[in-house]
Amino acid sequence: MDVVSDAISAVRIGRPSSNRVRASGSWCTRLAPYDGAGFHIVLEGSCWLLPDGGAPVALGVGDAVLLPHGAGHVLADSAVDAEAVARAVPFDDWSGDGYPTAAGPNEAQGQLHVLCGKYRLDHSRVHPLMAELPQVVHLPHRVGRHPELRAAIDLLGVELGDRRPGAGIAVPSLLDLLLVYMIRAWMSESTAGAWSAALGDPVVASALRALHADPAAPWSNDRLATEAGVSRPTLARRFTALVGRPPMAYLTWWRLTRAAHLLRDTTDPLAAIAARIGYGTPYAFSHAFSREFGTTPGRYREGRQGDRAHGPA
Repeated sequence: MDVVSDAISAVRIGRPSSNRVRASGSWCTRLAPYDGAGFHIVLEGSCWLLPDGGAPVALGVGDAVLLPHGAGHVLADSAVDAEAVARAVPFDDWSGDGYPTAAGPNEAQGQLHVLCGKYRLDHSRVHPLMAELPQVVHLPHRVGRHPELRAAIDLLGVELGDRRPGAGIAVPSLLDLLLVYMIRAWMSESTAGAWSAALGDPVVASALRALHADPAAPWSNDRLATEAGVSRPTLARRFTALVGRPPMAYLTWWRLTRAAHLLRDTTDPLAAIAARIGYGTPYAFSHAFSREFGTTPGRYREGRQGDRAHGPA
């Protein structure tokens, strides 16, 4: 797998969910913070998103917004003031059947049609690429930009609208694609992210691909530098500057993060997991894991494996 795929897979648990919802008239609703990531895509009309502690974001037709850290926020028909936000109707299910609507003199105002949903994520071991994402990723609709994201949005709209045969498989798969495409789009437009820079650097990207492709290999700084086609000092300098830690320290961190993922999502014995991530014995693996996580692999598995059975809450 590549770095972005690994970063997403390491934290994703349960099944994503989404729905198409509508609102009309004058309305304002609040969505509580969520232990995962949420998204909204405007299919018709316009609205405002007011994230907790952040600046309001105007959303128009075709706009996509990802809240990768599950920030609480308000959605409203207009840029409401603090008093209106305080009166916002709670809407706790991000994948519900619709927002409250208000009758009255503003009822004739435009209809809002939005695709919204959520991903359940394990924030206990977030890859730095995911941690680097801002509280709100706003991807305005622009003709010709991010065609794969637009295609996924169109397909989701069709599947959720018609509930065609096989939608139970198609929709979760499309939601996974949507998350990847939104992160890709942010990375392509971000100029400040260290990980965007790391994956754009040919030397560092080559080293990261090698480590993620085979984390169990007997890597050394010399071997990794040869793989990247540079000297050992050059690799160490560029890798540490962009990734935030030296190559072998990152490898250890990733091996144990991968181990946590396997403990949570599989029933593989410790010996098999140790071999898959590059530890010669279960004892060596258990010692390294306990030092990093403060608990044994067995106890970690007991506490985390039940998460996989549950979808978004």
